[in-house]
Amino acid sequence: MIILKSAREIKLMQEAGKILASCHKEIKKIIRPGISTQKIDSFVENYLSKWGATPEQKGYQGYPYATCASTNDEICHGFPHSTPLKDGDIVTIDMVVNLNGFLADSAWTYAVGTISDDSKHLLKVTEEALYRGIAQAQIGNRLGDIGHSIQSHVEAEGFSVVRDFTGHGIGKKMHEEPAVLHYGKPNKGIALKEGMVITIEPMVNVGSWHCKIDKNGWTARTIDGKRSAQYEHTLAITSNGPLILTDQENL
Repeated sequence: MIILKSAREIKLMQEAGKILASCHKEIKKIIRPGISTQKIDSFVENYLSKWGATPEQKGYQGYPYATCASTNDEICHGFPHSTPLKDGDIVTIDMVVNLNGFLADSAWTYAVGTISDDSKHLLKVTEEALYRGIAQAQIGNRLGDIGHSIQSHVEAEGFSVVRDFTGHGIGKKMHEEPAVLHYGKPNKGIALKEGMVITIEPMVNVGSWHCKIDKNGWTARTIDGKRSAQYEHTLAITSNGPLILTDQENL
């Protein structure tokens, strides 16, 4: 069942989203060669605590960290660890913030030091794909319009879209209906209605879209060892178009 949110509930989710967005802006300041994702994870947990918020995924089905930190060929659900990041790495930091029982979810891929032109292209296309998907999040459009806009852009640039993980509804629970695919056909799928709150979070691979899961049971990585990037926002469907609740630009 899709749970439509009231204007009040969307506002409360937006407050969680503002904390999340400001945390990402702070992460951007500290990402550099030599820092570990474990230190970033600790920074995030402390930062959220200062604002009276908590990391929702910590403890979710036994997940032990405040963030997912996925490096290079890791697609998602990477475990933070003590190995220092190196110049040229890319790392996706994904977090879900709980503020007074309302959630917001956003992931961002960061360049570590100076990255290759190929990696710059991957990050650029993935971020563009996110915003192309968001542009389709209009009342009366369908989920397939979002997926198609993402897939067509990504594949035109020579990359692939991960199928195994999707966006989702969100509210007081991290994962609600509907599933938001990042591929598909236009004018197909569930119609978008005012009050729906969803995540759009394309994961884009340099090579094959297929993945494999590490022995920890969580971390997904590309099957061919090539790099992957992800950008994600939480947004509400409104009569004025999509409202990005995790927007970093208008804090």
